[in-house]
Amino acid sequence: MKKILAAAAAASLMALTATAGAFSKPVTIASQGSFTAGGSVAQAEGTFDNAKPLDPAGQTLHGDHAYVFYQKPVHPKKNAIVFLHGAGQSGKTWETTPDGRDGFQNIFLEKGYSTYVADQPRRGRAGQSLTGGIISNKPMEQLWYDNFRIGLYPDYYPGVQVKWDEGAREEFFRSMTPDTGAFDANVISDAMAAVLEKSGKAVLMTHSQGGGPGWLTAMKSDKVKGIVALEPGSGYVFTKEEAPAPMETSSPFGALKPAIVPKDSFEKLTKLPIVVIYGDNIPSERTEQWNLDNWRVRVDMARIWVDTINRHGGDARLILLPKRGIKGNTHFLMSDRNNGQIADLIEDWMKEKGLAE
Repeated sequence: MKKILAAAAAASLMALTATAGAFSKPVTIASQGSFTAGGSVAQAEGTFDNAKPLDPAGQTLHGDHAYVFYQKPVHPKKNAIVFLHGAGQSGKTWETTPDGRDGFQNIFLEKGYSTYVADQPRRGRAGQSLTGGIISNKPMEQLWYDNFRIGLYPDYYPGVQVKWDEGAREEFFRSMTPDTGAFDANVISDAMAAVLEKSGKAVLMTHSQGGGPGWLTAMKSDKVKGIVALEPGSGYVFTKEEAPAPMETSSPFGALKPAIVPKDSFEKLTKLPIVVIYGDNIPSERTEQWNLDNWRVRVDMARIWVDTINRHGGDARLILLPKRGIKGNTHFLMSDRNNGQIADLIEDWMKEKGLAE
């Protein structure tokens, strides 16, 4: 975490100093704040009457926007980093880890990047939904614990890159956030394209279910200069002619299906560098252990997708961390115990692609 220090009043700056994790370099913040971006407005028929405030006639509802918290260091690098979370999560994904260490928000800020942490539409601080919805109270946390490859609840996989006490596990479960309306990749990508209009040129970093809206965002915004996709869970985009067949799995979530986009939209993804990264405990052959087989098909789809992008002249790369000798990572690469090492790997790729200047 960071402690805010006094700064020179004339410069109107804030200095942050790391007090946890491996990173302790002071960071001077030029500005920080929050905003909403995108969204729509619904209005009830009729005319609003101030004397009848409980009558919806003529009243409005603003919703389906993204919420963003940003921080800009002094002398930031040319590309910001815009973070988009996955299913059941919010911008909290990128903040302090469940066991109290710096998350990617602070790590990349210390590396000199302006950071923009989004809550996607219909989630978290952007919860106002134009569709409405019912938030379930069905207990399902152990399903997600298993699916995120932390272990088979309540146990941990051997060598897993988490070291949680019960307090950390409690923090992890309490960070989970429900949808307030139906998940809609187009609504999310429209809002994220609006975020990019405010952030300016950026590397878009997505996680899990955020992967699909991330591809769509890059199709809609020329401000996306590169994509880092951490364990995309769905939404791999193909043209109709090149889409693979649905991939069957023992997972209760069912077969993994490609998303279909027009050829001219797909080709926009061939104009920017992309890296897709997956962690450990993902089998290469079908298994009846559903929580692992769920990720097998996602890696298989990623491999086909990367090959397709590159066949069209693109620059996509798939990194499987165990093949790099990096073992034990869960679905949450950004908050695992070795998240500093993962951040360095990502920045090395960004340097290679000219995105870290």
